[in-house]
Order: sequence, then structure tokens, then C-alpha cells
Amino acid sequence: MPAAGHAAERFRPRPDEAVTLDAGMSKTLHSGLVILEILSATPSGLPVGAVAEAAGVHRTVAHRLLRTLEAHRLVRRDSAKRFHPGPGLVPLAEPVARDLRSVALPVLEELADAAGATAHLVVQEDPDHVRALLVVEPRHASVHIAFRAGQLDSIHRGSAGLAILATRPAAPDDRDEVTETRTRGYARTFSEIIPSVYGLSAAVPRRASPAMSVGVSVFELDDEARLANTVRAAADRLAHELH
Repeated sequence: MPAAGHAAERFRPRPDEAVTLDAGMSKTLHSGLVILEILSATPSGLPVGAVAEAAGVHRTVAHRLLRTLEAHRLVRRDSAKRFHPGPGLVPLAEPVARDLRSVALPVLEELADAAGATAHLVVQEDPDHVRALLVVEPRHASVHIAFRAGQLDSIHRGSAGLAILATRPAAPDDRDEVTETRTRGYARTFSEIIPSVYGLSAAVPRRASPAMSVGVSVFELDDEARLANTVRAAADRLAHELH
């Protein structure tokens, strides 16, 4: 059973992503949604035993949930009996922030190519979290960072969240980095979201709800001033396009 154990370790939610169930929630629905999250992070698919271990449910329960999701085309099973996200998820996800994503996509494509780095649009989801709404990889860079859209992170960690925090009034418990971001107009962090990776982000100005930032993830900061100006210009352009 080494594969199942590996899956359980790999897909255990981070503390800031875990959902605490209360009496008004459905445990069955929660388990089904957890399974979808696990499979969405597993391009190669998982057998039912590994899904059960990663989701923290009995194999029989996992099998029943997977069969139900499969009937709704939300998961699919390949010839090796490994489960994958299904085509039924596409029409469910497509309407989410459709207008924002369509406007932001060319801005992020231009930013990614100009920076030679992965660009991202991050939106504030609640007072303590931000989510990557759109991730665009550069078309011509030989090496770049890859991560998936939909990733949820603490607003207090990483350049995207700090750039958004810097748009709020100053508070006594602000990190020094938030204060520095207000002064220079962009946030810079290192190894806070992805190990050994720099993040540079700028808030999209004049956005009340949802607050959002545009940024890039890079391995090295050879010319920070140039890159920061490129990121800030992209944030300004997106604000103009959304006006």
C-alpha cells in the first residue's frame, strides 16, 4: 500500500485550507468535494484505495462517492481503474468570474512574456485568504514556475496577499513588509509560497471588491526595478480595462 500512503501525505490540506465541519453541514458532501480537490491536484489519477486514504474515508465510502461523481461526469475512470477529474467540471467552472478572467487574460499574457515568468491574478476571497484566479505561463521562457489556478493561500503570506493588505489603512499588527509595500508600490517576498521563489505583486488600483493583485513568480531577481515597473504597469492596465 505505499501508493496510498504517499497520496495521503501529499494531499493532506494545509491548516489554512482545512474546512471545519459543524452541525449544519453535510459530511457526505464535504467528503465528495474533498475527493474532487484531491483528483484536481493529481494529473496522473489515483486508484480508489489511494483516494480513500487521501480523503480520510473508508474505501467503501470512497468507492460510493466516486461512482456518484462519475455518474454526474465530475470524475472519470481510465482503463487502469484510476480516477481523474471529469469533463462535467468544465461547464461548472466556466462561468466563475468569466468577465474578469477574459479581461485579465491578455494583460497577464503580455506580463508573462515581458517578464519571462509565470504571471498570476490573485483575488481576495475573505478577510484572511486570497485565491489565484488566473495563472499564465510565459510562451518563450525555457524555464518557469508552474502552479495551478484556484490555489488558496493566507493573505498574510506571499507577495499577492501583502500587496492587497497594503491597500488597507495601516494597522499596528502589519508586517514590516506591508509597510514597505505601501512605500514602494509593490510587494516582494521570497520562499513564502513556493520554496526558493521570489514573488513580486502590485495591487490593482481602484478596486474595492474584490480586492486583487497582479504579480509574477521568478527564480532570480536580476533587475528588480525593471520587473517591478512591469508588474505595476500591468496592474494599472488591468484597472483601466476594468473601469
